[in-house]
Amino acid sequence: MKGPPTLADRAAGLLLHPTSLPGPHGVGDLGAPAHGFVDFLAAAGQRWWQMLPIHPPGEGNSPYTAVSAFAGNPLLIAPEPLAEAGLLRRGEIVPLPGRRGGRVRFAAAARHREPLLRLAFSRAAGAPSALRRAQRRFEAEQADWLGDYCLFMALKGRLGNRPWVRWPAELRDRRPAALERAARELAGEVAFRRFMQFWFDRQWMALRKACEARGIGLIGDLPLFVSLDSAEVWARRELFQLGPTGRPTQVAGVPPDDFSAVGQLWGNPLYRWGVSRRDGHRWWSARISHLLRLFHAVRLDHFIGLHHYWAVPAGARDARGGRYRPGPRAGFFHALRARLGELPLIAEDLGLVTPEVEALRDRFALPGMRVLQFGLGHAADTANPHLPHNHVPRAVVYTGTHDNDTTQGWFRTLNGGAAARARVLRYADCAARDIHWGLIRLALMSVSRTAVVPVQDLLGLGSAARMNRPGVPGGNWGWRLAENDLTLNLAERLAGLTEAYGRTASRQSAQKGRA
Repeated sequence: MKGPPTLADRAAGLLLHPTSLPGPHGVGDLGAPAHGFVDFLAAAGQRWWQMLPIHPPGEGNSPYTAVSAFAGNPLLIAPEPLAEAGLLRRGEIVPLPGRRGGRVRFAAAARHREPLLRLAFSRAAGAPSALRRAQRRFEAEQADWLGDYCLFMALKGRLGNRPWVRWPAELRDRRPAALERAARELAGEVAFRRFMQFWFDRQWMALRKACEARGIGLIGDLPLFVSLDSAEVWARRELFQLGPTGRPTQVAGVPPDDFSAVGQLWGNPLYRWGVSRRDGHRWWSARISHLLRLFHAVRLDHFIGLHHYWAVPAGARDARGGRYRPGPRAGFFHALRARLGELPLIAEDLGLVTPEVEALRDRFALPGMRVLQFGLGHAADTANPHLPHNHVPRAVVYTGTHDNDTTQGWFRTLNGGAAARARVLRYADCAARDIHWGLIRLALMSVSRTAVVPVQDLLGLGSAARMNRPGVPGGNWGWRLAENDLTLNLAERLAGLTEAYGRTASRQSAQKGRA
């Protein structure tokens, strides 16, 4: 079987954000570390690489608070391919000073990489003509978002990184004369931002091609809500519930529940779905089309919000004063299908899922999510949909997600103590030290067509390797692989289990041949 899988194939993969890759520059990137991980996936019989949003992160380095819903994160640009293109000299590429390995050093990595990128940009005019033509072609193809994003970032740099709602009114409100003047004055900085987006895209497409050559697909992540301080909200204010000065009138969150008596106040601006509906959800179609150019499938974060969302008045101290409002529902997906055809989307249907949400998911044949920790943590409830014996084929099963503790950390702190751990071990049929392998085996043997394992669980790491602690403002998103974590023995062990449960390309080919 050649080419990447589809969500209809029985396949397995790993969850790893590119920033978590090893390497000498303080953060993972799209160069040799990423291509080395593709080699590991192939050796381990894996056919999917899932990651978090790959846009430029905003507050707290979170990929879910990006400054653009379209742009790529410049921190992921590897300097070595720039040298191969003649824009850098090998001696100019030096490791980030200080300790190697450990957690991502976001600020230090940005300070280290930006001068290299600016140096490469200063030489771009002398690049081979084929490379310059490729950049012009990229800029023409991505014109719908690229110009607004690059001017937005150039203005933020000039204005001390202030949010756009605090810019001078003429820039905040995008008055044409002010934008034209800013574009002239900041032409060099805008061109640099375009250069970085071209090189992100060029390196990304090389990675995608390498994945496809090994029969591996990429799964991306689309946050439902976007950040207020983003190029898209600044450029497309009519799509969002904003007041005259650009500040939200209502914001996103979730209501009080068993986990929080005051709910969660996310603060993202809400959409004006009626405005979006009038042009057939054109902006949304462009957003999803853009991601499907980069990825082979996309996870819709907070899918529930497309059926109903919790709207909280702006300025509220917590989420208790909100109310449910209807989302775009079936009309949204009909519009997407009319523009894009079949939709390789995964519905993140976790949380307060109602029968109506399930019906919307199933009407458009979208696989939902099953998380083993959510099932095994409540194994006394034998009807729990996250327990493996209740899984369905049209689903993606995970041991845990980026918001969960690692499996080892979860198991050690399981509610119910020793009795609960004993119940989990009986279900997983493994020893406590191997609980991560027990859950990996349960995921791979599930009837759900797609199984995804966070790399931290493959390595059997504890809570220190957790990617995110929801509600905790600092210290997230920084976990990284060590250089030699992914060994040949580990690949062979995972490949054996993956083969045993019919999730490798060779098994799929054999099964189709017998059909």
